Amino acid sequence: MKGAVVHVVVAGEIGGAERMLVDLARSDANRAHSVALLTPNPQLRAMLRDAGVALDDRGPVREGPLSYLSRSLGPHDVGWLCGVLRDRRAAVVHLHTFASQVLGTRAALHHGARIVRTEHSTRVYDDPSCWPFSRWSLERADAVVCISEHVRDVARAKASWIDARVVPNGVDVDRFAPAPAPDGRPDGAVRFIALGRLDRRKGLDIALEALALVPRAELDVVGEGDQAGPLMQLASRLGVARRVRFRGFAGDVRDAIATASVGLSSARAEGLGIALLEAMAMGRPIVALPTGGVPEIVRDGDTGWLAHGRSADALARVMAEAIERPDEVSRRGERARRNVVARYSIDAMRQGYEAVYASLPGPSAD
Repeated sequence: MKGAVVHVVVAGEIGGAERMLVDLARSDANRAHSVALLTPNPQLRAMLRDAGVALDDRGPVREGPLSYLSRSLGPHDVGWLCGVLRDRRAAVVHLHTFASQVLGTRAALHHGARIVRTEHSTRVYDDPSCWPFSRWSLERADAVVCISEHVRDVARAKASWIDARVVPNGVDVDRFAPAPAPDGRPDGAVRFIALGRLDRRKGLDIALEALALVPRAELDVVGEGDQAGPLMQLASRLGVARRVRFRGFAGDVRDAIATASVGLSSARAEGLGIALLEAMAMGRPIVALPTGGVPEIVRDGDTGWLAHGRSADALARVMAEAIERPDEVSRRGERARRNVVARYSIDAMRQGYEAVYASLPGPSAD
């Protein structure tokens, strides 16, 4: 058995990083994986447990700046994590979230394990309040992985010394199998779906403004977050509340995707978009703003529609085009599925990370 990997997750919400981790950390015949979890969110805890991931759970923890500083700089949580690394005989500590970076790095250095960081977004490079802490960890990492070329470009612009490689997130293409498209509506309406955390970076306010400009569009919003209330209020002000369904958190998004015809991304910032890959795997083309790593997976005219600009007007134009071209929705959906199978499978992701682990210096990762 090769050296064990402990993934450190300090997070309050379920997003792409947490969902890809389930597939990466499941049982591996060649290498043991486990997750050291610190979260206030019982849904995240349940998701990992239900998936059969080997889990060390710190128990409910608090969020907020003071909790972050205490956890990152104090002795208690790093002591707990050092115990986990010892018990799991960790050779590699894999860090996935900003809140895990200082804590996980300190414990790994104490334990003598190699450090791998996955950059799931550009947040730590864009936010001045995050960067000093993240840089301290980054300078001590043995390997850095970015989920898209876009994230790597941003990381290198801020931290020119890193030698980052790209390993895109993967999707279980058997689980996210193609689903029949919904039957056509007599009124010609088309249902779009947006999946992900309801925060400002995801730009759901832009999606609602675009929806107001496309009378035959309907929208399902699947996810939770601190913007849920303001978004519902905005939908009412824009007069689109009857055409939007806020479906909340879904542990399994497949049924929600199956009821829609087209995936939608209105993100202001996006590392790659695992929710988009899931929709594409089910045969749904994507209508999207050309943000971050999205153009790497959504090819205009091939696997979806990319807006020419980042405004609500630009998004509305490509939404309207998709509604007017049902033949293209079907064709591009089929192309989207084929692209995910060829380039973004779980096996491809696992092979990419195994190559990273195998390349780490010293005997501890072998």
